[in-house]
Amino acid sequence: MSMPFYVSPEQLTKDRAEFARKGISRGRSVLAASCREGILFVAENPSPTLHKIAEIHDRIGFAGVGKYHEFETLRVAGVRYADLRGYAYDRTDVTARALAGTYAQTLGATFAQDSKPFEVEILLAQVGTDPTKDEIYRISYDGSVRDEPRYAVSGGAAERVTTALREQLHTDLPMHEVIAAASTALRREDIPPAPLEIALLDRTRPRRTFRRLDAVDLPDLRPRSTNPQTQHSDHRRTGD
Repeated sequence: MSMPFYVSPEQLTKDRAEFARKGISRGRSVLAASCREGILFVAENPSPTLHKIAEIHDRIGFAGVGKYHEFETLRVAGVRYADLRGYAYDRTDVTARALAGTYAQTLGATFAQDSKPFEVEILLAQVGTDPTKDEIYRISYDGSVRDEPRYAVSGGAAERVTTALREQLHTDLPMHEVIAAASTALRREDIPPAPLEIALLDRTRPRRTFRRLDAVDLPDLRPRSTNPQTQHSDHRRTGD
């Protein structure tokens, strides 16, 4: 009788981590950053309908990278958790820290026990009354949680984007400067730039702070051409 194939726990954990990281690395990066007006979420997203950024609760936002159906399942679970907790206790009892702990338990248990881990990373943010009270969390595929002070980046190019933003972002920057810095950092030379999905947790709103930003709300982030004919052509198209 043949002996069952043995895999050490260390090797199994290593293989699962490599599998999850490989899936996440295929996704375009997303970031959450504190600014003067609130907390911004910025993501490269070629789809106008399959959102990577969403509202969880009054002052809490969510962004996911990796397998869409997996982080969408987690988003829906987070909304249900927030609604039930707010109904059973009080809406102010729903916090990003508690939700980050719940996500960490789910992702950690799946990573340790199931045959396939989640191929996702999650960003959670809760906007405060001022930038010093903002909270940003990054939850990884294995359930590990990091509390990020000013901004957090997830996705395949997270290290490169983080390095590009390190000297540019601080909590007192206005929204349009953060968007411009994020747009530049997310852009890659080896692939065409994708449209940006942008949302803001607006700290000036009293209750539901989440709002999506479209072309009307945003400055023109396209690189300026030095060709006078191109500038004239761009000006005519903008005026149509």
